[in-house]
Formats: sequence, C-alpha cells, structure tokens
Amino acid sequence: MVYTVSGIRFSCIPSCEKSPFSRPSFFRVDRGSATTVSLLLRNHSHFPGKIIKGRPLHDFNTYPTVAASQRILVPGSQSDDSSSSTDLLNTSTAVSEDPGVINESTGLTMEIEEEIEEEENQDSSEDDDASEIVIKESAELTMEIEEEENQDSSEDDDASEIAEEPTPIIDVAIIEKEELRKKSIPPPGPGQGIYEIDPMLMGFREHLDYRYGQYKRIREDIIKFEGGLEAFSRGYEKFGFNRSAEGISYREWAPGAKSAALIGDFNNWNPNADIMTRNEFGVWEIFLPNNADGSPAISHGSRVKIRMDTPSGIKDSIPAWIKFSVQAPGEIPYNGIYYDPPDEEKYVFRHPRPKKPKSLRIYESHVGMSSPEPKINTYVGFRDDVLPRIKRLGYNAVQIMAIQEHSYYASFGYHVTNFFAPSSRFGTPEELKSMIDKAHELGILVLMDIVHSHASNNVLDGLNMFDGTDCHYFHSGSRGYHWMWDSRLFNYGSWEVMRYLISNARWWIEEYRFDGFRFDGVTSMMYTHHGLQVSFTGNYNEYFGYATDVDAVVYLMLVNDMIHGLFPEAITVGEDVSGMPTFCIPVHDGGVGFDYRLHMAIADKWIEILKKRDEDWEMGEIIHTLTNRRWSEKCIAYAESHDQALVGDKTIAFWLMDKDMYDFMALDRPSTPVVDRGIALHKMIRLITMGLGGEGYLNFMGNEFGHPEWIDFPRGDQQLPNGKMVPGNNFSYDKCRRRFDLGDANYLRYRGMQEFDEAMQHVEEEYGFMTSEHQYISRKDERDRVVVFERGNLIFVFNFHWHNSYTDYRIGCLKPGKYKVVLDSDASLFGGFDRISHTAEFFTFEGWYDGRPRSFLVYAPCRTAVVYALVDDYEDDYEEDKISEIPLADS
Repeated sequence: MVYTVSGIRFSCIPSCEKSPFSRPSFFRVDRGSATTVSLLLRNHSHFPGKIIKGRPLHDFNTYPTVAASQRILVPGSQSDDSSSSTDLLNTSTAVSEDPGVINESTGLTMEIEEEIEEEENQDSSEDDDASEIVIKESAELTMEIEEEENQDSSEDDDASEIAEEPTPIIDVAIIEKEELRKKSIPPPGPGQGIYEIDPMLMGFREHLDYRYGQYKRIREDIIKFEGGLEAFSRGYEKFGFNRSAEGISYREWAPGAKSAALIGDFNNWNPNADIMTRNEFGVWEIFLPNNADGSPAISHGSRVKIRMDTPSGIKDSIPAWIKFSVQAPGEIPYNGIYYDPPDEEKYVFRHPRPKKPKSLRIYESHVGMSSPEPKINTYVGFRDDVLPRIKRLGYNAVQIMAIQEHSYYASFGYHVTNFFAPSSRFGTPEELKSMIDKAHELGILVLMDIVHSHASNNVLDGLNMFDGTDCHYFHSGSRGYHWMWDSRLFNYGSWEVMRYLISNARWWIEEYRFDGFRFDGVTSMMYTHHGLQVSFTGNYNEYFGYATDVDAVVYLMLVNDMIHGLFPEAITVGEDVSGMPTFCIPVHDGGVGFDYRLHMAIADKWIEILKKRDEDWEMGEIIHTLTNRRWSEKCIAYAESHDQALVGDKTIAFWLMDKDMYDFMALDRPSTPVVDRGIALHKMIRLITMGLGGEGYLNFMGNEFGHPEWIDFPRGDQQLPNGKMVPGNNFSYDKCRRRFDLGDANYLRYRGMQEFDEAMQHVEEEYGFMTSEHQYISRKDERDRVVVFERGNLIFVFNFHWHNSYTDYRIGCLKPGKYKVVLDSDASLFGGFDRISHTAEFFTFEGWYDGRPRSFLVYAPCRTAVVYALVDDYEDDYEEDKISEIPLADS
C-alpha cells in the first residue's frame, strides 16, 4: 500500500509486531517494534492525527497517483505527461501489458530469427540443439538492435505501436552540484580598490583596513581548519540529518546541553533509546544503522526532535538544521520532519537558470497571500497562476517573501524559526522546487527574501534558548535582543554561527536553485544601534566607528564572497537604509560585496510628499531623493514595497484616492477629481522612480494596479506590554490576499494602471534605460512643475502641474534627429485623456537650451509623463511588430 501526501509518497505503515531481524540494543528501542509512521502520524492517543499544510490526512484519495508507474503528481496538476516543468520526473518506465504489443514484437523477432536460421542452414547441417543456440543468440542480438533503434524504426501500417523507452530527463541540479564540488572560491584580493573608487575613504583607512584584515584572517582560518570556504559552506552535510549507505547520522551543536537524545516516531519518543555523545566542541552526534531489511532507521516524513538536559531544564527542540517542519491542526508547537524522499519522488529540475539580466525588474511577492480568494495560497497555485502573470507584466525577477519557516504567520516571514525549512503552509519542498523550475522555464529569476538579521524569540520551535542558554546562536543580554522587533540577534563573530548562516545561504541556492537573495534588515546587522532612532546624514563618521558591528559586516563579506565565488550569476540585494559607502563594491576591492542596495529613502520621500498639497511639491526635492545614491554602487528603486501596503500604513493609491476607490473606479460611472488626480499621479510616480531612482526596479504584487486594500494578516486581539489592547480581525483572511481580478477587469479603472505598469516594463526591456551610463537632468522647473531628463537614448518629460498644460514646450536634447512617443501616461488605454498624438514626429533644431546642444518642441499636458525615443537609433532590422507589443493608446 502506498500513501501519497501532498506530492510525497510513503510506504504503508509497518506492522507493530516485533521483527525477528531486530537488533538487540542496550540503549535503543528495537526498530522492529517501534511504531514507524510518516509525517506527523503517531499511534499515540495524545497525538491524534497525521497532517500537513494544515489539513488532516485521513482522506488519501485527495492526492492523485498513477498506479502503474507509481508516479507522483503535484496536487492540482493533470495526469497527462505534458512538457510542462510542473510535472515530476517519471523515473520508472511503464512497460506495456498489451498482449498485442508483446506478440507483435515477438513475431518481428521470429521473422528475423528464421532468416538467420536459413542462412546458417546453407553452410552447415548442425543438429537441433545447435540451431537452438544460434536462434537464441540471434534473438538476443536482434533485441539489442531493436532497443537501439526503437524510436527511429517504422512499423507496417497494420503493426501495433511498440512501447518506447522515454529519453531520461537530466536533472540540471545534480549536474550543477557536481560542478560546484570542483570549484574553489578565489582567495581574498588586496582590498584596496575602495580607495581608488572613493578617495574620501582614505580618512577612514584605519577602520576599513582593520575590517578587511578581520575578513582575511577568518578566510585563512577557514582554509586552515575547514579546508576552505567552499567546504565550510556545506555545513548541512555535517550537521543535521545525513543519510549514507550504512545509515543516518545526526549532529547538533549545543554546547550548553548536559545530555542529549534523539527522539521521534521512529523510537516511540523514548528518550533512553538513542543517546547522543558529545565532542570537545559541544557537538552532539549519533549514528543510526539501517534496519535489518536495509531500510533507513528513520522513515521519510516522520517526526523528530532532540531532547536535551539544559541549564534551563529538560527541553525538546526541533533540530536546528531541520529541512522541513509542520504544525498539526489545533497544536501550538511545530514538529520537525525527517525529510528524505526516495529518488523516484524527488523533483527533477528540467530548466537551466536564466542568465543574469542587465536591467533587474523585481516583482516582490508573498506566496500565501497571492490568491484572490481569502485563503493561504500554495506553491502550486503561485506556480500556475501568478508566475505567468509576472511574465506577462514584463518583470524578469520575482522576489519571494516568507520562504523560511516561521511559526507566526503574521510576522510576514521575518520571525524565522527553522532556517533550512521552506514554509509548510504553502506546500512541500518538492512543490517549491517545481515552482522555481517553472519560473526558470519562463525566464524569470527567483530571489529569496532571506532573513539573517535576526531570529524569532520562539523557544518552542526556533533557535532561541536552543541549548538552554541565551548565548548559543545569539549575543547574550540586551545586545542579543532587538527591542523593536521582539527578536533575537545573532553573534556573527561565533564560528558555528558563521557556518550555520553561510551554509544556509548556500543551501537555498544549491538545493532549491534560487538565483540570489534580498538580505533583510542589513542596517540592523551593521550597527550596534541597529539604525534605531538614528538619522544618517551621509557623514562618513556615521559608518566607520565604534557603532559599527565589524563582526556582522565581515559576515556579510564572507557570505557574499561565497555566493559570488560559487554562483557567479547569483544576485544579492541588501536592505540598507544607512547608505554605507563600499556596500555595493566587490569584496576583493575591500567592499561588502552586494550587487544592489535597496533605495529605501525613495518610498519614505513619496509618503512625505503625498501628505502635502500639490502646490507644495518641490521638483528639486523629488529629483534629489531619486538621484541621491553613490556613484558606481547600484540601487534598486521602488515607489512602494510591502512595507507601505501593511495595515497601519497606506499604499500610494490609498494616499491619492482613499475612500473614492470604493465607489468611483467603475468605468460606467462618472469619475471624480480625486480619482483622476490619483490615477494620473500613480503612473507618474512609478515612471519617474524607475527612470531616475536606480539601476533596478521593484514593485510589490498588486501595487502595479493600485490594489485598493491594505494587508492585514489573520489575528486576534492583542494586549501590549503597556496594557493597551489592539483589536484583531477575528482571524480573517479577507485582507490577506491580492485581488488580481480587479487589475484584469476591463470595466474598472484599475486596468488602466496595470496596463501602464506593463508598458513601462516593456519599454525598459526594449531600451534598457535603467542601466544606461548616460543620465542628464536638463530641467527641474519649480514654477512650471516640469521635470525633463535623458536616460540612455530616451527623453522623459514630466508635467506635475495640477492644471497648466503647455503647448510648444521646448525641451533640450543631446542627439540630433527625429523623435517619437514610445510611452504616454495620458493614453486612454492607461486611463488617461488621450491628449498626446502618437503619430506626431518631433525634429530637433540646433542651439543650446537647458544645457543641451539641441532641442525640440512638445505638448506637455498637466499631470502627464511622456517618453520620447530617438528614431534614428533604431536598428535597421528592428521589426515593427515588436513596437506593437508596447501597449499604447492607439494600439
């Protein structure tokens, strides 16, 4: 019997009868008599059910299987063998049982055998026994030929189809892993390049050289004691559970524990059965040999924990390196799951990673809230419904939040409890792999929102007080506690903490094939004050001094070194509000090593501006915020992210239109001045942010069409430490979803904003203006409220004035020739008033204007942004149907 659980197939529950092959053991419960169960099924009255993803598993018929081949299907997928990457590999070939097929194959063989026999009889007169030998040998040869030519052979019209052996699918992940084992991370460079890039850093050379010296010292120690950073980053092959041909080893670093034992379903949770031993480094370990029948001592999907006698008492903990954990319905704590599926059930990656794009356009997402329905969405649902949307919108990367397991759903995934486990709320690890593989098939990079800045203070499920001490993975006392986030802070100077976190980063890239990370809360890591109640002015003393946590900065250098050394195409983005110099300079030059910094000041500035009247907006203030970034250090710009969408804050659309969004967004109803203003400025804000704000762009899902509601996670009433009560929402999922149907509805005004965002992405894809080295701001007119700038071969014209439109408005330009409109926020398709002609041609004339050698005249309606492209720079072989892919008003 086979049980299939959310895409995982388990053997039937073995009999509890004592096996005659059980091994006698003084400390271990006999494996034959232990009740071995899979994935939270306990045969104990106090553990009543087998569950995963929050539902009982008694109804096994809800999980499809294919009986003939025992092929595992992802829930919700079709049973046909399509070419989609969503299917798992059919590792066992189905052999036809059709008698017609067998007989036809046999008949064909016998015909060839008879021909061979006749030829043999012409030259010899051997007896029947010899003939039989010849026939047998010839038949074997014939079968070999048939097998080699099976796919290319052509049968007669009346012949039945012969079963063909499918071409095996190559797992690109396995090939990549094999290549990684051959790699070595380049040694540290001189670390002096930062002074050539920014001579002002010479005044802080003592601090920066000390920082780099610490980094080099640790790299040398890792080489000396661990065999190099490549080997050091594979900590998951030493710690946690690892299975070999002989059995399962389990290791855990817990120096504060006095004793330790491995417990779980496999030994009836007997703390005296599997006692662990401790070495001089505080590492506890045990080896469990295979059962007598060769099966592993712990079955895939069964629950496990480590019981320790600690300074704080007896404690059962989920293993720190656990690969999967699940919460049973009605229970508070999570259960660690031994996750080691057989080969035929593992997902096979079919698609290579996409190449790193020059222009990074990120669609920030949360799997759980990605359904229009008020529920927790799944990896499968995101794969099938959201990824095609992201592709259509023109984004080339998806940044996924809340992947690492977190016991508190409303933490948005930022209070991590199990760092190596993908959240079970959304599905199984294999389904996550399927989702990522589908993204790669679509040419979309997948970035993970990784949390190494802090950890949940959850003692039951997470790392906090893991070995009974508060100084295990974290700093002790106040230094190890983040008072605003109510979470624990890592001790980045600890050897084992570095191993744990660096290995964690590699695990997600290697095992799940993520294409990089957005590192959360980096500002909190790099400073002992965590950026709280501190205003960064840009003075270098704020970055390089006693407030800097050098251990944390060195850790960031090491993890970036590992990622870029082993995965050159991987991308790392750091969430830093401080603007630390050297943040996005390679480590070998003395930098921290990130590829991009999140330009967090932009979103804050937009909220600040939106609180003002239109008359009080200052063009110079907007331009300064968008362009205030360090030269040669790339930034990801965004007008708003998930932060502005949370309850208690407002999205840009809400700031602009507020309650009018509920009554006046239907196209069959009259609009209001508030809605007209809001839609116009919503588009302009996003375009100028993308045009000037950085070398990459980010948008949180749903914000592209002005999602009308905030995000409110299901929660109950909460009493704060000061006694104040915060009302909950009765654990409702109504506001914890994305109403994509609103953006798709052609009878609502949301559609126009979504169409504009899509057009904006495709224009950037076509012209690559975000990464162009040419950027020149020729006008920021406070009286006219007009901004004009060049980016690449495009000219952007923004008129923020609330009622003034300008005819024959002169704008400067660099290159001579003919210009045309390639994007117009006022197009009717985008919910505008269609005041710009898209067939008009604009010719330059000589003469300096706004600091440019040439200029041309345009019409600039109020609250409108128009992008002009130099027609002469189009390639000769440019196809006109490509232009039609960019949605314009007359398309």
